[in-house]
Amino acid sequence: MATFLPLLIVLMIIAALMRDDFSLTLAYLFVGVTVIGTWWERRSLAQVKHERRYNEHAFLDEQVEINLCVHNRGWLPVLWVGLQDSLPVALSASPFFQQVLSLGPGAKVNFNYSVYAKKRGYYPIGPLFISGGDVLGLNKPQRLENKAQHLTVYPKIIPLSSLQIPSRSPQGTLRHTQQIFEDPTRVFSKREYTPGDSLRRVDWKASASSGRLQIKLFEPSIALEALIILDLNTDNYHPKYYFDATELAIVIAASVASWICEKRQTIGMKINGQDPLAVDGVPPYMSPRKGQAQLMRMLETLARIQIGAKVSLIEMIHQQRHHLSWGTTLIVITGKADTTLLDELFQARRAGQNVMLILAGPPFSVEDSSSRAAHFGIPVVAIRDERGLDIWRK
Repeated sequence: MATFLPLLIVLMIIAALMRDDFSLTLAYLFVGVTVIGTWWERRSLAQVKHERRYNEHAFLDEQVEINLCVHNRGWLPVLWVGLQDSLPVALSASPFFQQVLSLGPGAKVNFNYSVYAKKRGYYPIGPLFISGGDVLGLNKPQRLENKAQHLTVYPKIIPLSSLQIPSRSPQGTLRHTQQIFEDPTRVFSKREYTPGDSLRRVDWKASASSGRLQIKLFEPSIALEALIILDLNTDNYHPKYYFDATELAIVIAASVASWICEKRQTIGMKINGQDPLAVDGVPPYMSPRKGQAQLMRMLETLARIQIGAKVSLIEMIHQQRHHLSWGTTLIVITGKADTTLLDELFQARRAGQNVMLILAGPPFSVEDSSSRAAHFGIPVVAIRDERGLDIWRK
């Protein structure tokens, strides 16, 4: 309206000087329509509300259906309203969803569109821009911006079946090969008594039925309490492949955590990357716990996490190992094993903790890392790509 205001004033002055009733009536009508149109536009547009409904969590390769409901809650019709919903480029072929429509009093319109979970991450859905104009199109269109929502895409999980993680905690639910970890609750066979056998092993019911003393044989088992330490410092990965290597490290962490939770064991996680939801950007420490809720919490963090470390790997291990109980297994996932790291892991072993080192991505030197780790008595597994996880799928 501001653009036409000088012209309108000039026309009204000319009409007043010429005492032209028709021109004055036309000018008054024009002013009235403009004022009413501006008021109508602002009042009606403020009554337009929206609700976006979708599943806020998705696994890789899932299709996420988004339902956008636009509702005119006022008693004034909205002559025209434009909708523009921003979509993440990594998940959608189009960066925007656009529509133009009119809404009567109390009208409600639903729109459906989809995004595809092609890559793990924490993606904004929106913001939604709602715009509208006056009847004559004289005013600049009004524009309302609504807050964005988010979609969490979990990292890829590769099912594992034969993962071997060192542990010293006896009498658990995982089978073990060392007889010193025999579990008296897991009887798998019997044999005849020989001198020297403990009477506590005698199966009296079987002995009575056979007429000879029978000894119970127990299956060895262990309990596992582990802490995954994930290193996302790009300096510790091959400079040419650090992006793919860190993504592989995240896949390894998610797969190992899933396997441990599936076995109903205790698992925790510490990451030195950057979390966009954390106040200081430092991902929260997840103390070792059991259960599906713990796994989902770890997967959500792994979905959001970004590369770039504020804390070094050595410092992170040093901070955590002093607060862990005896027998806890440290599963360290990084891209490089130097002498400083191996020395820190050796100190953890001396303190009664187990250590497992996993090198992700194209390594700097596998032979050199393995030989130095063998000197410290630390098992090392090098995973160059996702196919390398097949060693734990057989």
